[in-house]
Amino acid sequence: MLSEFDIIQRYFNRPAPGAVLGIGDDAALVEPSAGMELAVSTDMLVSGQHFFADAEPGGLGHKSLAVNLSDMAAMGARPRWATLSLALPASMARENEKWLEAFSEGFFKLANAYQVELIGGDTTRGPLNICVTIIGEVAKGNALRRRGARSGDDIWISGHLGDAALALAHQQNHIVLEAGEIEACLPALNTPTPRVGLGQRLVGLAHSAIDISDGLLADLGHILECSKASGIISMHEIKCSAPLKKRLPHPLALKCLLAGGDDYELCFTASRSDRPKIEALSRELALPLTRIGKIGKGNGLVVHDAAGETVTLDTRGYDHFLT
Repeated sequence: MLSEFDIIQRYFNRPAPGAVLGIGDDAALVEPSAGMELAVSTDMLVSGQHFFADAEPGGLGHKSLAVNLSDMAAMGARPRWATLSLALPASMARENEKWLEAFSEGFFKLANAYQVELIGGDTTRGPLNICVTIIGEVAKGNALRRRGARSGDDIWISGHLGDAALALAHQQNHIVLEAGEIEACLPALNTPTPRVGLGQRLVGLAHSAIDISDGLLADLGHILECSKASGIISMHEIKCSAPLKKRLPHPLALKCLLAGGDDYELCFTASRSDRPKIEALSRELALPLTRIGKIGKGNGLVVHDAAGETVTLDTRGYDHFLT
């Protein structure tokens, strides 16, 4: 049976040349680059709440870091270091080293892609629980914030929305997808792509930003609340996949698109005069950046359908204690 220290040494101890001190002491030591501020975020994934107990471990390793990288993207920060804390059932350490191997491979494959160093964490016995803290850098005073939206700003989103929620609805037997549709939607749920490069390019261009983790309505709502502003968006402008589009305007499909969560795309606002720059950035990154509405004065968010009618949902997005 593997001990706590065997698990760390065998699967998670990697060199961290970018840190002053990495794994092996009571705490790690990091030093930000000159003129930079540290951006810090933590996300926890709980078995049965955020993922199924039999979830593929490689994808789970990827996603546990991806959701944190998405937070760095929303701040325009460059991710540098991470800590990883795992609660593992005793049977996993006793009988399932293949799970640990696949999980660590998924985690480090994504970490290496973004040059993120694992510098510490914790392991303990308990129900499966994964907690990652990520630390990034952004130039002083330049971090993207939720509170900067201005009246007249365009509202933009990256990528496509709703596929992760649609895949989850299929897994929960709320809807039946065809084999090709499942194959098209599952990557958004299991191995999302954090928009780190986009976030860094939006520094100095976007007035506000947030990552879409709890659903567009909820997360855009945070921008509006923090900015003391209102918003109007057109649902038909939001890019979505063919499997989702063909099911609109079914209520479940609407919920997946507007409030399903787990998208990990960016929602941001920018001046109308900067439309050409954002369109050029979209072409350069080969990433759809779509203008879906505008910021106004006052408060609240209105959603219009293709006919200009107001769309009303009975939920605004995911909430751990209300959902």
